[in-house]
Amino acid sequence: MNRPSPIDEEYVFENGLIISSTDLKGIITYANRKFCEIAGYTKDELKGKNHNIVRHPDMPKAAFQEVWDTIQSGQEWTGVVKNLRKDGKYYWVYSHIAPVTNDGATVGYTAARRPASATEIEESVPIYKDLLSKESN
Repeated sequence: MNRPSPIDEEYVFENGLIISSTDLKGIITYANRKFCEIAGYTKDELKGKNHNIVRHPDMPKAAFQEVWDTIQSGQEWTGVVKNLRKDGKYYWVYSHIAPVTNDGATVGYTAARRPASATEIEESVPIYKDLLSKESN
């Protein structure tokens, strides 16, 4: 019997809000309990690690370049992201990322993520597949 690999199995994130903060380089400085629960890591496993620890390979580099370009310019970014749990399963979130400022200088970023709706996921998948296909060419 062929079982799907964990990377093909969805972990359904149905309620709550994932909150995390990073420094300017994307190193996690804060992770709430819901982030730990959904991602399958402890706070100690997340804190001090690059936020891309939860990056799913189906997410194109161009999508994250847009995120970084937006938040590094001082703007907020919102969008749908497919993330990877520690156990290899994936989960979808609708993410809102904002720069954190202190005395007018950006000192880090905070992200709030809720479960993505089926419609949001359906709209995002073909865009991400297209971007990924361009990366491999």
